[in-house]
Amino acid sequence: MNRREALLTAGGAVLGILGPSSKAPTLASQSEHEFSRGTVVQLAKNIAARPFKAPQEVPRPFGKLGYDEYRDIKFKRDRALWAGEDRGFAIELLHSGFIYKTPVQVHTVVEGKPKPVRYSSELFDFGPNLNVSPIEGEQLLSGFRLLAPINSISHYDEFAVFQGASYFRAVGAGQIYGASARGLAVDTGEPKGEEFPLFRSFWIEKPEGKSKTIFVHALLDSVSVAGAFTFRIRPGAVTEMDVQATLFARSDLDHLGLAPLTSMYLFDSLERSRFDDYRAAVHDSDTLAVHGKDSGWLVRPLANSKRLEVSSFSDSSIKGFGLEQRARRLSDYHDLEARYELRPSTWVEPRLGWGEGNVELIEIPSDREFNDNIVAFWRPPKRLAAGEELSYAYWLHWGQPVGERQLAWVTHTRGGLTLDQTRRHFVVDFSLPDLDSSREPKASSFGEAIVPRVSASKGTIKNVVGQIHTVEDGYRVTFELDVSGVDVSELRLRLTRGEETVSETWVYRWTA
Repeated sequence: MNRREALLTAGGAVLGILGPSSKAPTLASQSEHEFSRGTVVQLAKNIAARPFKAPQEVPRPFGKLGYDEYRDIKFKRDRALWAGEDRGFAIELLHSGFIYKTPVQVHTVVEGKPKPVRYSSELFDFGPNLNVSPIEGEQLLSGFRLLAPINSISHYDEFAVFQGASYFRAVGAGQIYGASARGLAVDTGEPKGEEFPLFRSFWIEKPEGKSKTIFVHALLDSVSVAGAFTFRIRPGAVTEMDVQATLFARSDLDHLGLAPLTSMYLFDSLERSRFDDYRAAVHDSDTLAVHGKDSGWLVRPLANSKRLEVSSFSDSSIKGFGLEQRARRLSDYHDLEARYELRPSTWVEPRLGWGEGNVELIEIPSDREFNDNIVAFWRPPKRLAAGEELSYAYWLHWGQPVGERQLAWVTHTRGGLTLDQTRRHFVVDFSLPDLDSSREPKASSFGEAIVPRVSASKGTIKNVVGQIHTVEDGYRVTFELDVSGVDVSELRLRLTRGEETVSETWVYRWTA
């Protein structure tokens, strides 16, 4: 199973001190209990005290559906939860089947009272290829979509979906789905193989009339850990999620990834020669951006190398990180169907600080654009031992790239061989910073006294040239890298004026 198939199938606000039956855990006598986030936290704590038991897979015929049959199953839009109630949100349910083989429970919460959403085959159109007899009350839901008037006040559009393992994704206004997020990453990139936690139950709070915000709670379960998640979601030009999480470890977790992001990167200029494709680039994200107390703003162009690459960016206080789509013009791709320029950038911003730790980047070799081969997450410095609890919170933004506008931004990275075919040639373009609210610098003035500083861990840097880019009102740096006898080299570039750094720091791992 590849990573995209896994995507499809499958209390506190401060970082603290560090089963169940075959059906999804639920609340006993739900109508008699007041629901809160604490309810899900207690459920997670209870199931973590017992061995993990995998949920039953969806029964026939749904577990054996092909792609076309599953695609024909469509939720009846007029049956959406809260449709026509002018609450600012509506919910469409998603059917189990095909590669979504793990059913989940979905509940609504009305005035503090939880109520399970009962499955009925009458909620769905099954298309011409699947004859389904009437079914009531079975667990045949795999997730749900959130709809809101995000692009027009008169029309509800889908802006977020929770489906498969612990995956979810969202968009800002005018965007289409690209990168995804997960509740948790466990053993990602490790030789023993990755563990995929799953959301087993959801509780969606019914919003007040014309609400701008909706709350979703989720119970996470896995072989090594259980957890409670709360998402406070506000769609808009940038769709914002305020995420609270509490984890309970069943066993020692040495390789834990918090706030994981997942995306697809097939090729751009640096890999173009390996792909016989009419398009100039194919990716949902092209850049990892990291903001740290010590390191400042780092940007790492993503890569699709011939081997698994794991990179780590340490800091005493990570302020944020994200997978961004910085190439935002149709001409960057020439793909009228996929429209990669409309994919959202995702940004994680820790709440109240997470302290020391690493942002880790996993780049998995891929030869198809259907594979999610990029993962980024924050790794705590210490293991989460069996029996321990961990609470943390963060903001998750879906929209345009995030960065420091008073610095020059990296917009494009290109490369190839020099004319004599003996060295690597790199071209890095920067946009200009915003000096203040009333004026922006022109390339001609920004370029005065700018010094590009380029270094390489191995190999020799030659012919560094910085110049204004008057056509796009930016700044360009070109340099050559002699990699004779070198397999890997860590490159670093920043723009300076005197002792002052005036750009993001560009970092890149060149591999033979």
